Amino acid sequence: MAVETLIDEFVKEYEADLDNLPDYSGKDFASDQDVRWCPGCGDYTILKQVQNAMPELGLAKKDIVFISGIGCSSRFPYYMDTFGMHSIHGRAPAIATGLKVARPDLSVWIITGDGDSLSIGANHFTQLLRRNVNVNLLLFNNQIYGLTKGQYSPASPSGSVTKSSPFGSVDHPFNPLALSLGADGTFVARAMDRDPKHLKEMILRSHKHNGASMLEIYQNCIVFNDGAFGLFTDKKTRPQESIYLEQGQPLVFGANQDKGVRLNGLMPEVVELGDSITKDDLWIHDEKDSTKAHLLSRFFEHPENGEGLQFPRPFGVLFASDRPSYDDMAIAQVEHAKHSGEANLDTLLQGKDTWVVK
Repeated sequence: MAVETLIDEFVKEYEADLDNLPDYSGKDFASDQDVRWCPGCGDYTILKQVQNAMPELGLAKKDIVFISGIGCSSRFPYYMDTFGMHSIHGRAPAIATGLKVARPDLSVWIITGDGDSLSIGANHFTQLLRRNVNVNLLLFNNQIYGLTKGQYSPASPSGSVTKSSPFGSVDHPFNPLALSLGADGTFVARAMDRDPKHLKEMILRSHKHNGASMLEIYQNCIVFNDGAFGLFTDKKTRPQESIYLEQGQPLVFGANQDKGVRLNGLMPEVVELGDSITKDDLWIHDEKDSTKAHLLSRFFEHPENGEGLQFPRPFGVLFASDRPSYDDMAIAQVEHAKHSGEANLDTLLQGKDTWVVK
């Protein structure tokens, strides 16, 4: 049977599956495996919201794949009733890239942690974003190595007292969002485990992006780093310490929405809203502005302005841009070679340079 005929049959079968897609609920994506995380771990909330988001993708379960590396978060594929793979430490992006290029019809999700992706897997992490492979990466950031029982990670703040740094870490930490933007990531966003509604929205936004989406999720490790993100998750302090980004809207925050961020040239500053300063004076969020996205990613490295007002931590989509995905371009290149007649194996192996040895 000709390859073209096989492809046509596959396409017809795939379209028929979509027409007969079951009416899924979040429970349909929960596997029969016992979930084995510490009681109170933030991973439970993330798992729940991913399961709740899956029915809204409009995909059959067999067309969804979760690939993880190594770490507490990397148990995730066992708990999803989809295809999945618990792979190699730091190498999930490489495996996901191969799968997406071979099977572009699949929705591929990478589950990773700050230790998995920002240490041994840092090269694979940045290469995935640079290439813009059309996969979704969820980075669980708890600023600690949880699976190996509490060593500081590449995301741990300087001075962190851990089992491997009893006098305080002297390392300078990675900023995951700044790193992602520096790698020319086309979708960079942040959410947190204790804001499930917003977290689900960001998961769905990640899926809609054509290209590599990187969603950092603040995740509380209740045993080894409890309360690391308390300022942003506690309902009393969240309004003052967090700002939710909305496309085309001014940067406003505070318990009474009485604070904002404006730009003085390229220098952000926190201001009090009142008679002299209104929302019209504030920074308007634009997801396609890479310069502003870089500034947003650095807010927590500049905690105060000259007046002593605290910069809020941004949550939402910092940056989203359109760029052809790696897998789309690779497939187009193969199709061009096939139809142009250039895909002759003997010619390719021989190359263009030949020598005559006398």
